[in-house]
Amino acid sequence: MAFEIKDIDESKAPLLDHLVELRTRLVRSVAALVIAFAVCLYFADPILGFLVQPLRDAFPEGEGQLIFTKLPEVFFVELKVALFAGFMMSFPIIANQLWAFVAPGLYANEKKAFLPFLFATPVLFSAGAALAYYVVMPTAFLFFLGYGGSTGGLDIKALPSAGDYLNLVMQFILAFGVTFLLPVLLMLLHRAGIVTREQLVGARRYVIVGVVALAAIVTPPDPGSQVILAVPLLLLFEGSLLLMRFQEKKVRAHANGNEGSASEKASGASASEVEEPQR
Repeated sequence: MAFEIKDIDESKAPLLDHLVELRTRLVRSVAALVIAFAVCLYFADPILGFLVQPLRDAFPEGEGQLIFTKLPEVFFVELKVALFAGFMMSFPIIANQLWAFVAPGLYANEKKAFLPFLFATPVLFSAGAALAYYVVMPTAFLFFLGYGGSTGGLDIKALPSAGDYLNLVMQFILAFGVTFLLPVLLMLLHRAGIVTREQLVGARRYVIVGVVALAAIVTPPDPGSQVILAVPLLLLFEGSLLLMRFQEKKVRAHANGNEGSASEKASGASASEVEEPQR
């Protein structure tokens, strides 16, 4: 049985029914988040251990520690870890509920246009988060720990607190994950007709400056992480331009096909009109 995307729903549900459905979707989304939060809270220590792995690897063997300067700090760190991981775990369910609420009001061609972006969003976010965790964070931590040593006869040692470290990790992951959604934003703007490929090509130099400035803002002030973020963003921008070219070619081919079929129908109708008087 072939998969078919149906057109906009023909049912005319009253406003109250839509509000009831919205409440149901929100309740399901919140329930999924709460359940995922509870599960992640139970496994908060292993998750936190996974997040501190890059810092532990950056320290020399047998050294390095996390401290807390406020009594409830570690407790709130575990809550943040559980909430952060729980949202990541429940995001597919939340996105599915959002799509189930919005989809009935879309035409079939709009659904086909929107679905690829719905699937691409978690993939690109995960790719950015993985780049931050496996490449950028180890590089940045080595850079920061390099400032330790001795000054004026006093030892300078890194004693990061658990709260500050978690905030830094979340900054890395969110910054790289969100900025990796640049192709989704550009393709949506292009499909909506707000920007064209020619405009983006003409503004390439300004885009490069903007990407470098964005990388300097959302990442910690070390040149390594800024370069590691700026280069993939520029590659994603060029990849978006390439996808736009394929999309425009597909649209032109479809339009030419429709014009050809319309011309054939018109010529066939004219021929039938000429033959009929001869009879």
